[in-house]
This record gives sequence, structure tokens and C-alpha cells, in this order.
Amino acid sequence: MNCSISGEVPEEPVVSTKSGHVFEKRLIERYVSDYGKCPVTGEQLTMDDILPVKMGKIVKPRPLQAASIPGLLSIFQNEWDSLMLSNFALEQQLHTARQELSHALYQHDAACRVIARLKKERDEARSLLAQAERQIPMTASSDIAVNAPALSNGRKASLDEEPGYAGKKMRPGISSSIIAEITDCNLALSQQRKKRQIPSTLASVEDVERYTQLSSYPLHKTGKPGITSLDICHSKDIIATGGIDTSAVLFDRSSGQIMSTLSGHSKKVTSVNFDAQGDLVLTGSADKTVRVWQCSEDGSYNCRHILKDHTAEVQAITVHATNNYFATASLDNTWCFYEFSTGLCLTQVEGASGSEGYTSAAFHPDGLILGTGTSNADVKIWDVKTQANVTTFSGHTGAITAISFSENGYFLATAAQDGVKLWDLRKLKNFRTFSAYGNDTGTNSVEFDHSGCYLGLAGSDTRIYQVASVKSEWNCIKSFPDLSGTVRSGFEVHCCRIDGSQFANLWLAFRGRGYGIMKCLDSIKQVESASGRDSEVEFEFRYMLALENSRT
Repeated sequence: MNCSISGEVPEEPVVSTKSGHVFEKRLIERYVSDYGKCPVTGEQLTMDDILPVKMGKIVKPRPLQAASIPGLLSIFQNEWDSLMLSNFALEQQLHTARQELSHALYQHDAACRVIARLKKERDEARSLLAQAERQIPMTASSDIAVNAPALSNGRKASLDEEPGYAGKKMRPGISSSIIAEITDCNLALSQQRKKRQIPSTLASVEDVERYTQLSSYPLHKTGKPGITSLDICHSKDIIATGGIDTSAVLFDRSSGQIMSTLSGHSKKVTSVNFDAQGDLVLTGSADKTVRVWQCSEDGSYNCRHILKDHTAEVQAITVHATNNYFATASLDNTWCFYEFSTGLCLTQVEGASGSEGYTSAAFHPDGLILGTGTSNADVKIWDVKTQANVTTFSGHTGAITAISFSENGYFLATAAQDGVKLWDLRKLKNFRTFSAYGNDTGTNSVEFDHSGCYLGLAGSDTRIYQVASVKSEWNCIKSFPDLSGTVRSGFEVHCCRIDGSQFANLWLAFRGRGYGIMKCLDSIKQVESASGRDSEVEFEFRYMLALENSRT
């Protein structure tokens, strides 16, 4: 009996009850499991229809070729030849597959190169187009600046003469080269921070406790009083202030004179910032624009760019650590990342829906993250490279009025109506809260000094805290000045900056309604009204106090 499938004598013969054919058990089991029918007749077949057949043990006869040594050698030779032929066929298939893979990789590489070249050409075209769009109106504005010096020193330009371009700007994005520049800056500053030592010229706690007022200067117009922002250029010893009178004032501290008045905004100036060298001044305004002012050879500052990318009041400007870029934050719920050299908006990032806009902004000292405060009391932390919101701090009451990163790299201070909160960026949690002025008076400004050793708060007065660790107590070492008896009503310190010089000077901007007091060391003089009216009549004023070590 032979198997109906293999044609050989079966080792375990079975028979089909339907067809009567004999099969090898293992072969018919596999066939039935795969096809479910008889391989000979095609009828439906299951293993229940298969019966085993018992028969005597079969001894397979030796093939004729294996009966002699020459026959065995012939068998082995045939097997060897078959093996070599199979191996040769496999090698040919492998060679063909390698050629096809190589060709596919070459095509992929060529495609990638073409795509990269096209992207580069696209980015260059976008950049050239954006520069052309910006330069077209700037050409006209240059003629206006020549014929009307109101843009540089003192007289306000009319609205019809405002340079700039209000059309929709291209957004080329933050390129890989800019990301590499930001990353390199971060690595360099991070390594310097690890080796940073506290300067020996830094004012000690005892020196800060002995600070007293030296002088006061009225800088802005009394018709619209108020200093809303302040910044210091340490290299040139210049102070910039922004006022409600729509202008920014540059004040030379060494001579005590006003260097220049930057006029051109149509509404109050909300933010002023120097670049690192002091050659450029940035001003943001409630008129939805940002202006870039450049220092000329004669020392005056002329308007270089007018940026109209925001659709609501610009609340904050912050300069990146590379000094090549800056960011602006606005109540239109967006922040923009600009390039200094061209004034080009590289990207404009919109916040989550439901947010009421940004009220403050600051770059981390290393430049990789940006902090923004919102009008609904949240603090958002952004990755500058990806423009992604990496975390959000909640817990304040009211709009975030100020943000400041410590030079140590992991402390963040935020100010709002309910006071100041300190955040640990390593653990992303709040570890201390200062409710310095109560619920009725908010905190308008908060600032770490350049050494990271002191923290300044500004509200109804100004307080200096000594920076400590997360678990240690932060002690208030100085509070000054308390002018509650001098001012009739509405007095508050609006902003403060801590000078990074060896004296660690504190510069304050005050606003209020009532008498103006100028104090020089121990002498007190009453400041007359600019209108010459009797001192008993209330008038609005703005002035600055320079507080320095009394030993000088």
C-alpha cells in the first residue's frame, strides 16, 4: 500500500472512510487542517473520517545506488551539486537585492538634498521678501526723519507721518542656525554660572541697610504724569524711562541731565529696554507698536524700526542673552520673537484659547526659556527653540505684573495683586510667598539683582530681601522710603531696577498725586509744581530716586 499523497509506503498508514484511499497520517492531518477536504476526491473530510490501519513493521529496501561505494559517491556528488546550485542562486538574489537597495538609498539621498535646497531657497526668498516689505516704508520714513526731527528728540511726529508697515508680515520661523546660536549661548552661560563667584565689590547686607536717598529728578511732563517702566544701561550709565505722556526719556546719571526724549508713540509707553551695548533702545506702547531706536554719532536716538505685529497693547519687552534677538508680549494673547538687525518678526506664538493676554515677559538668563505672565494670573514657561508651552504656574490673584529670573538659574519671582511668589524651576513648585502690601495694594514690580543675592519688591514702598535657599528664610533687610505722610493720595512705587555695579544701586520710579519731595541725604526740599501753582494744590507727578551707599 502506498500513500495517495506521497506515493511512498506510509510509516503510519490511515484510511479514509469516505474514499477508501490510504494516506500517511502526518500528511493527511496537515492537508485536512489546511483545506478541510480529501486531496484525491475533493470531498469534505475531517479527522473523524480517518481510521488508522494496522500492518506489520516495514523495512524500507535500500536503494540500488546505495548498494555499492560508487553508488554512494554518486549520490553524494548529486547532493553537493544541488547544494552549490542553490547557494549560487541565493548569492545572485543577494547581489540583486543589494543593487536595488543601493539604488533606492541613492534616490532617497538625492531627494533629501533637493528638498533641503528648496527649503533653503524658500527661507531665503521669505526673508528677502519680508526685508523688502519692511524697507519700502522705511525709505519713506527716513525722509520724514530728516525733515522732521520729532522722531528723535522731543517733538512728537503726527500720525500721518508715522513710518512703518502695518500689513501682514511673513513669519519665516526660528531657523536651525538661530537655534544653534541660542543653544551655544546657553552652554557657554551655563558653564560660566558653575564657575561664577560673588564679586568682592558687591554691597554687603550692612551696606544695604545704610542706604539712603541721594536725589530725585522730574523727567516726564506734568500734564500726563507717570513713569511706567525703567531700564539701565550700565556701560554708559544711562537710565531710560517710559511714561504715560507717550514718550521715553534717556537720562545721563553722571551729569544729571536728560540726554534725549524719544517721542513718536501715540499712547503711553509701557516698556523700555536697552540692548547690551546701549546702542539700541526698545520701547513698547499701548498704541500696539514697538519702536527700535538707534544711537547716532551725535548721541541722539533715531527711530530705526516700527514694529506693528501686535493687535493690542504691548505690555513687555525682553532682550535675549545673545543680544541679537528680543521678544515682546501683548494683550492680544501673543508673544513675538524678533531679530535686532532687521527688525523682522521671526515667529509669533499665540497662547491657549481663553487667555486674556500677556502682561509681562522675561527671558531666562541662559536664553533657552521664556517666561510670560497673563492677565488671568497664570505664569507660562515656553521653550524658545520649539515655542512650546512646557509648564504653567498658577496660584496668583490678578494679572501678573512682573517676572524676574535669578542669576542662579533656578529661581523665578513673579508679582501680582496678591504679592510675590517664588518658584523653584527644578521642582516646578512655589516655595515662598511674600504678601508685603496686603490685598488692597498690589506688587507692581519684582527684580533680582545681577549677582542673584538680593531681591527687590515695589508696591506702596520698596523692600529689599536677602536671597537664601529654598528652605531658609528670606529676610527683608531694607524698606524705603515710606512717604505715606508726604503724599496726599494714590502713591505707589511702580517699577524698580537693581543696578549691577559695585554699589548695587537701587533705582525706583514713583507715581502719585500730591506733593513731590526731593531728598538729598539729610536735607528735605519741597518741589514746586511745574505750573507754578501754590503747593497746597494737588498735582500729579513722577520722579525717580537714586539710592546709593551713604558712605559715598
